[in-house]
Amino acid sequence: MKFPSPVSAQWIADFINAKIAGKINSVATGINEIHKVNEGDIVFVDHPKYYDTCLNSAATFIIINKKTGVPQGKTLFIVEDPFEAYQKIVQHFSPFASSDKMISDTVKIGKNTIVMPNVFLGNNVTVGDNCIIHPNVTVYDNSIIGNNVEIHSGTVIGSDAFYLNTKKNRVVWYKKMQSCGKVVIDDNVEIGANCTIDRGASDETRIENGTKRDNLVHLGHEVIIGHN
Repeated sequence: MKFPSPVSAQWIADFINAKIAGKINSVATGINEIHKVNEGDIVFVDHPKYYDTCLNSAATFIIINKKTGVPQGKTLFIVEDPFEAYQKIVQHFSPFASSDKMISDTVKIGKNTIVMPNVFLGNNVTVGDNCIIHPNVTVYDNSIIGNNVEIHSGTVIGSDAFYLNTKKNRVVWYKKMQSCGKVVIDDNVEIGANCTIDRGASDETRIENGTKRDNLVHLGHEVIIGHN
């Protein structure tokens, strides 16, 4: 997830009550999980098994629960619970927004697109031209649907990633990571009935141009289905 505008390292440190080490006068442009990080991103790590992976990743900012050497050009945020610090940032920049109508006022629908009865289109959804959205389709917030797309009845697009943080030293072992990614469906895609497409935990789940899917197909978070 990219932030609306760059955020200073010092603001992040103050916000999550972290000790800061390394490059202090820098700005973060987004937050991501380790498999998707880019320069300017914040990532978290809370297990020694993944310390080196995170410290040597493309991420510029690492939320970590241990004092350690700082790689050149990077910034560490040292906290007791990196997962909770990560969650706090996500919740701040991507808060849950409820809906009170079937098609949000923020939805953008292209020319000649047909939206059948009982379709739910959430906040900031975009649907392109010449699409057909069949009855009882649910499209969660921030999903992007291209041109000439057909989506059959009962399909759910953009439900949360099945992504859990596990700690056996707490009463509830499995804590859900709040999803802040989205689903992008390119042009000329057809999706069958009763399919489910999870949004990215922190990035995109994408179906590329020309792909066709049968009924009852599940697509997990941040999967990319290629062209045709």
